[in-house]
Amino acid sequence: MLVLAGIAAVGWLQWLQLGKLQASSQTASAEQILRDVEAEKVRLALLQQAPTFGFDNLIADWTFLGFLQYFGDEPARQKTDYSLSPNFFDVILKRDPYFLQAYTFLSTSASLYAGLPERSTSIMKTALQSLKPNVPPDSYIAWRQLGIDQLLFLGDSEAARQSFLTAAQWAAQSSFPGSQEVARSSQQTADFLASNPNSKTAQVAAWVMVLSNAPDERTRKMAIQKIEALGGKVIENPDGTIEIERPAQD
Repeated sequence: MLVLAGIAAVGWLQWLQLGKLQASSQTASAEQILRDVEAEKVRLALLQQAPTFGFDNLIADWTFLGFLQYFGDEPARQKTDYSLSPNFFDVILKRDPYFLQAYTFLSTSASLYAGLPERSTSIMKTALQSLKPNVPPDSYIAWRQLGIDQLLFLGDSEAARQSFLTAAQWAAQSSFPGSQEVARSSQQTADFLASNPNSKTAQVAAWVMVLSNAPDERTRKMAIQKIEALGGKVIENPDGTIEIERPAQD
């Protein structure tokens, strides 16, 4: 109970801090914000190399909270950019490669917003060396995320096919709820890419994954636009669920 209370308190303080940052960013100059970013870059470099004395997960969690402040400070990011995003995940995934939600945030912030997919996929590949099939049970999520970045942001359909194939194999061995459906869909995406490296259906499937895990409304809207541009159709039902129609031509 005390641990939960502590986590809630930290989350509340981070939320208050984000509000203060957003307010100050409205009036701060781009030069001031860049100085803050450079200071944060130095701090992250130190965290990357510093000994953790067994507190790797704590450092990963605390760094992730710092990333959320950085990512959520939209006024500051509009005046500068998102290019510091991968630096946070150099620390986060080095300290805790099992933190699977971090792979999605890394992809969105570094590949999609910062335009640094080479850096994003490099960090993922390094972290993936610490994972195994069913360890953790939903470890296949990281392979799917790598495949998304390789397909959509690097344009490397063969590497993406291999990643989705690995995701399918790992999901098939997983005890995590829903893993068999993930195995099927990942195998299907790999098969589409095997028969057609430029498959619109495979790209739509990847953007649907982005849409399903979108951390913010901007990413959600972008994913819908990309799906529709590829010839797919997004149908939003009254109950909030979404249906996707594949492109008429692959």
